[in-house]
Amino acid sequence: MHTILSSPSKTVTIGSDQPFAIIGERINPTGRKIFSQQLRNGDLSRVEIDVREQAEGGAMLLDVNMGAPLADEAALMTRAVKLIQSLTDLPLVIDSSIVEVLDAGLAAYQGKALVNSVTAEDERLDAILPLVKRYDAAVIGLPNDEAEIPEEPARRLELTRKLIRIATEKYHIAIEDIVIDPLAMPVGADTLHPTRTLETIAMIRDEFGVNMTLGASNVSFGMPDRHTISSAFLPIAMSHGLTSAIMDARTPQAVRSVKAADLVLGRDEWGASWIAGYRARQA
Repeated sequence: MHTILSSPSKTVTIGSDQPFAIIGERINPTGRKIFSQQLRNGDLSRVEIDVREQAEGGAMLLDVNMGAPLADEAALMTRAVKLIQSLTDLPLVIDSSIVEVLDAGLAAYQGKALVNSVTAEDERLDAILPLVKRYDAAVIGLPNDEAEIPEEPARRLELTRKLIRIATEKYHIAIEDIVIDPLAMPVGADTLHPTRTLETIAMIRDEFGVNMTLGASNVSFGMPDRHTISSAFLPIAMSHGLTSAIMDARTPQAVRSVKAADLVLGRDEWGASWIAGYRARQA
């Protein structure tokens, strides 16, 4: 199953037979005090740096979040989308918890975007899925609802069923335009969290075959040497059915682990991408 995203001049296909899709996470003020202040001041100069560094690091798509406290997020999202599309041809992921901000970003975007995200809560589904349909976008779905962020994989699968059913039957969104986030929780909080995520990925793959993504940094949150944890987790998740991740594309260790997994999982024909990447680093 292929999820196809695009800018005016570039198309990225996410699928189990495709190279793993690296979604650059850095255009996000969460945990970045200086960037947050810049956004409140209407200063997008840091965005230009983040775009360049992530593209150079190997990002295939860019997540865009303008959620700085006390900032005009909708106006910033419109400006950021237009600016980023003037700097790169990478397709974008429009990221906000506010419906009006998603609307503003999708209205400004040229191409087929990915919306980040919608939960299985009835109110959120009814607010966000019409936008996804109107703009012919794809959407990331999270299997949690009003009651809980479930720990058990079986419950996550149940909420995935609900999300996919409502999106496809009520809003007539193509199933290939639904990307599920199986919920990556910190290993530091419970060492069984990654195992539950892996089990969820495999269950969703086996029942629906849809594409999946997650926030790679969530797994290592609160632990030392986080890049090594991410570099170990991602290839395992890929072997279970994960097809993309929102991650720090500036981190060579994690990016190379994904590229190596593409090679050994048969997604890099004749090792052409791996060899080209090695030669580029040597040069």
